[in-house]
Amino acid sequence: MAAFLASGLTWSLAPAPAAAAGVPCRTSGSFESWLEGVKAQARAEGVPNSAIEAGLAGVAYDPAIIRRDQGQGVFQQTLLTFAGRMVSNDRMVRGKKYLAQYSGVLSRIEATYGVPGEVLVAFWGLETDFGSDMGKYHAPTAVATLAYDCRRADYFRPELIDLLRIVARGDLKPSEMLGDWAGELGHLMFTPTDLYRYAADGDGDGDGRINVMRSVPDAFATGANFLRGLGWRRGEPWLEEVSVPADMDWSQADLENMLPRAAWSRMGVRTPAGGALAAGGPPAALLLPMGRNGPAFLAYPNFKAYLGWNKAMVYSTTAAYFAARLDGAPAMSRGRATVTPLTTEQMRHLQGLLRSAGFTRDAPDGRFGQGTRAAVRAAQMQLGLPADGYPTPELLSALEGRR
Repeated sequence: MAAFLASGLTWSLAPAPAAAAGVPCRTSGSFESWLEGVKAQARAEGVPNSAIEAGLAGVAYDPAIIRRDQGQGVFQQTLLTFAGRMVSNDRMVRGKKYLAQYSGVLSRIEATYGVPGEVLVAFWGLETDFGSDMGKYHAPTAVATLAYDCRRADYFRPELIDLLRIVARGDLKPSEMLGDWAGELGHLMFTPTDLYRYAADGDGDGDGRINVMRSVPDAFATGANFLRGLGWRRGEPWLEEVSVPADMDWSQADLENMLPRAAWSRMGVRTPAGGALAAGGPPAALLLPMGRNGPAFLAYPNFKAYLGWNKAMVYSTTAAYFAARLDGAPAMSRGRATVTPLTTEQMRHLQGLLRSAGFTRDAPDGRFGQGTRAAVRAAQMQLGLPADGYPTPELLSALEGRR
């Protein structure tokens, strides 16, 4: 995502490489012969030969793309640090300006797809800084390079076929396909497959061509259609900041544990100002991105669409928070106490200890994902620590003491 790259952060939407999970692989055969196999597959799947030749003209293996992929930064920034950087005062001002500028388009799109304008403008700001940084990499070359590499061929080869389908449909010319190093395109940075499946006309010009590179309304409509495909529910909230008591059954704070607001109220969850939660509404999960001492939120079913857009929790929570701010919510609380995150090396060490103790089968990778969160919670429960699912130095010391 271009805005991540501009801020020194990288987080590809694609699955982690198999090699990173401890499964070695070896790329064999020439790129040229491999590319001929892709062409044959595309023809067999009904892609016109003219689109295949146009889409792959001049495509060559680019080792710089592989270096970017292998060198992805695994950031351990907390939500407060990351959101503080990405949801800046400047972005808030510009986001509100664009909400007003595109109010008619966004209202029409919400009427069609059920996705509010604040949600789309927030993604626009995070993905490409409102279109100011949409990437410079030739997508056919980037996707072909990643598809040839053995580590994620199963993911990127279908992406390459769908990129050729986009060319065949006439939405984008190959020369227009300039995006980030992983092949994502447009104002909202869509993968070729998502763009092929969810491309939608937002500018109403009736030309039958959807151009998410040049048309902001087309990008908005495509983003809304994508979110609807991810399960977005019309008229429902997505994220609401709350305050939590000093002590409660922290194991309840799980994204799969969707409860009515009344149930959270009985456990002591309140508004940030300490008032009672509103009655009714859809069920929600208690989300503690930085554990029991950091900011706390109720995450509604629509939050799962954010995780479908990008599974990185810090990104998804930041995107949902940005949209809530644009919708009128105040800045988030810093929580009740300072939270000390683990470094990447500490996280990898912790994951090794969790694996040795039987809490997970995953190989250590230094990333704080959902699998690690579940393993941390299980370890906390067994060790009698507050089971909020957040890795702490206290948990690391306790696991080291068991060896």
